[in-house]
Amino acid sequence: MADTIVEQKSTEAPPPPARRKPRRSRARIFLVIGVLLIIVAIGGYFLWMYLSSYESTDDAQIDGHVNAISARISGHLSEVLVEDAQIVKAGDVLVKIDPRDYEVAVSQAQANLADAEASLESARTDLPIISTNTASTLQNAKSSRADANAGLLGAERQFEAAEARLATAQAQVNEAEANYKKAADDAARYKLLVDKDEISRQTYDQAEQTALAAKATVAAQNAAVLEARHNAGVAEAAIQQAQTKIPQADASIQSAMTRPQQVSQSQSRLKSAAAKVAELQAQLDQAKLNLSYTIIVAPVSGIVGKKTAEIGQNVSPGEQLMAVVPLDDVWVTANFKETQLRKMKPGQKVKFTVDAYDHKFSGHVTGIGGASGSRYSLLPPENATGNYVKVVQRIPVRIDLEPNENKDHLLRPGMSVDPKVYLAQ
Repeated sequence: MADTIVEQKSTEAPPPPARRKPRRSRARIFLVIGVLLIIVAIGGYFLWMYLSSYESTDDAQIDGHVNAISARISGHLSEVLVEDAQIVKAGDVLVKIDPRDYEVAVSQAQANLADAEASLESARTDLPIISTNTASTLQNAKSSRADANAGLLGAERQFEAAEARLATAQAQVNEAEANYKKAADDAARYKLLVDKDEISRQTYDQAEQTALAAKATVAAQNAAVLEARHNAGVAEAAIQQAQTKIPQADASIQSAMTRPQQVSQSQSRLKSAAAKVAELQAQLDQAKLNLSYTIIVAPVSGIVGKKTAEIGQNVSPGEQLMAVVPLDDVWVTANFKETQLRKMKPGQKVKFTVDAYDHKFSGHVTGIGGASGSRYSLLPPENATGNYVKVVQRIPVRIDLEPNENKDHLLRPGMSVDPKVYLAQ
């Protein structure tokens, strides 16, 4: 019993410490809460640091080139060698246009060019001939003019000499006639004296011989006068002939002086023929180009899409027949809010995913657009001052892929992208 009473007393003694227990548990709770708050604060800080280390958006997509394939000439499609979603390489034939009309055009252009080249060759051959003839004709005309002048001068001198001889002969005739008259008068007087036997017969005979000699001298001098007159007439005719040659020589010189103009005209014809050859050569080149345009090839390697070309279809220049999308050159266009661009700059690393694949791709910021997307629209918005509402704008940012990120050609233009641009550099 005593033991039990002692045990009961011993068991009843502890109540006072039991009253202190709540204070310790509260301290522990506050300590735990404090530690948790510190952990949450540290975690929140690191979370804030992580979330502020990048910018992301869901308004992004894969972008790329879409090469429109169109006809450069009009014609009839004879062959269509590809289908939608077919992979082609650069240089592969896509479509063929019936080439027969353009082959005829090439043949016609070649014939016209050959004719023009023949005309040009003829003009080239004629030009040196005309130039040589011109120089020779001018030289001959000048020589003829000089000869005519020399002939005129010689004829004038001959005429002057003939006139001098004629004057001398005329004077000699007058002298001979005077001598003959005196001799005849003497012979008549001597005849009367002989009849009267006042002089000797010998003196009369001498006087008569002298008169006959004087008469013969007059005849000879008259003949000399006639000859001198004839020579003067011949010299005068030579002068007239020489004078007629001078205008002919002058006319020849004038004609020869116009030959350089003929040479110039020949040179102009040669230039015109050369220009015609160049023009027809250009037409032939254009005809060959048009013939080459009958075969339409892929400008780049890629996938065919949006095909509308069919065999038998008549096409016109600029009409789109299909499109080729190259998958080797794609990028991401991400439209970030203007408030997200404070720390964004080219060269920053980017990680992004696409909805189609469970794979992260790597890239980097290449550039930030020069204007917002609304400014690039066909009809940019114009806000009136009375009802203006500020709207956060989005700026396109180009993100290029790192090398070999799309080596399997998984990314296609138009795919939705979730990019994260890491701002720390």
